[in-house]
Amino acid sequence: MKKYGKRSVFALVLAMLLLLAACGSPSQPAASQPGGSASDGSAAGTTKYPAGPIIWWATGQPEFRKTYYDDWFNRHQDIAEGCYVEPTTIKTTNEGQQQVAMYKMSEDYKSMPDIMFLDAVGVVNMAMNGLLCDETDFYATVADDMVDGAADDATINGRVYGLPDAVRPQMMFYNATIFEKYNIDPAEMATFEGYLEVGRKLKEASNGEVYLSYVDPGSYTWRYWGRRGLMPQANARIWDEEGNVVIGEDAGTKLALGYLDQLNSEGLLYKTEMMKQPLYEAADGGKIATFYIGAFWDEFMRGNLTATAGQWRAQAAPVFKEIGTGGAPVSTYYCLIDKNDDTYYELLETVWKDFATDGEAYKTWVDKMVEVNGPYNNPVSKTMLQDPYWQEGSDFYGGMSFRKAESDSLANPSKNLMVTPNDAEADNIISAEIEKYVAGEQTMDQAISNMDRELKARIGKAQIP
Repeated sequence: MKKYGKRSVFALVLAMLLLLAACGSPSQPAASQPGGSASDGSAAGTTKYPAGPIIWWATGQPEFRKTYYDDWFNRHQDIAEGCYVEPTTIKTTNEGQQQVAMYKMSEDYKSMPDIMFLDAVGVVNMAMNGLLCDETDFYATVADDMVDGAADDATINGRVYGLPDAVRPQMMFYNATIFEKYNIDPAEMATFEGYLEVGRKLKEASNGEVYLSYVDPGSYTWRYWGRRGLMPQANARIWDEEGNVVIGEDAGTKLALGYLDQLNSEGLLYKTEMMKQPLYEAADGGKIATFYIGAFWDEFMRGNLTATAGQWRAQAAPVFKEIGTGGAPVSTYYCLIDKNDDTYYELLETVWKDFATDGEAYKTWVDKMVEVNGPYNNPVSKTMLQDPYWQEGSDFYGGMSFRKAESDSLANPSKNLMVTPNDAEADNIISAEIEKYVAGEQTMDQAISNMDRELKARIGKAQIP
């Protein structure tokens, strides 16, 4: 029988809550494994699982994924009759982590989710506090077919704590009609130096009516321009290998945030909130020519940009000439929660494996998402990606294949920023200084200096997984 970590439940939740408050954490993840037994002890595919809900938590819009799971359980009534998914939308992964920890402390296993979808920071936080099951052995059976680096951000000290659900690259979206109108070649955006020049050309040719891109007055600027975009591509660092704060003197940080400062100070970025109607209206009105952002932006464009549908195209993110690596991929993980009971454990693994490798079922689900402009992503299976389906063109992108562009953009990736349990608090500190910069309350140099000082004062040394 697989065993759980030995720490007491009270110590576990106390450590978890302290961790989320950035007051410290254990240095080694607890090797949580499922315990107990399934209904007849046999492998998934022959076991008949007891009827009941499969509880899963996620941010965003989990109802779209529920469509796939409902179809899966309908097809597998022989082993899972009466089983069904019960999704819950959580506001943030931090809030979800705290709730799981509280349920664990009170031994309220029934209220705990079976599955939680997490980003890299969430995986580190929960794994290091014994709240996730170790998937190392199971993942090894399919690892060779997964896209390169699929499980990297869920691997801690050589152990895998999350199964890759999506691996999505940083990309460049651009309005081809605008580029044609002003006779600008999109290939100029292959480098950041060229991207800057494109912004200058657009500003001059349009008399300031067309902006290269956007800048958000809130936290999204750090999230999408910084942590997920320019920082990894510039080899920037918040912490060094020992957890010391180095962002203030880091050359990569100065390159990344200095570049953002140049775009903003030259008036090339339209100031508006992300994911709000004014941004979509500006893009549809021809005021915003490009978006340097993750591939997930596709679903927001398809769902909100109606006037310019057919005009948009996509290509790989630009590169810094002195660095030379493309956009860093952002991964989402399907994580099994340690509930002290493995009744559904192998069933949950089987559901993930089918989602990750069953090409026909996946395409059926994607077709449903396309019909309703719902979110979906390229598969993580290299075998599935060879299917011509993933090369098909899209009317929204003027006949080009966004799916192929997304797959191609995974090549030559930059490494993501090192993930630590302190990153949630660090992001709040850094974003606050970026927000003051965007508001015109300080220079970028002042912002970098202030975030360095605040990180050292409020966090000090990060915990390194």
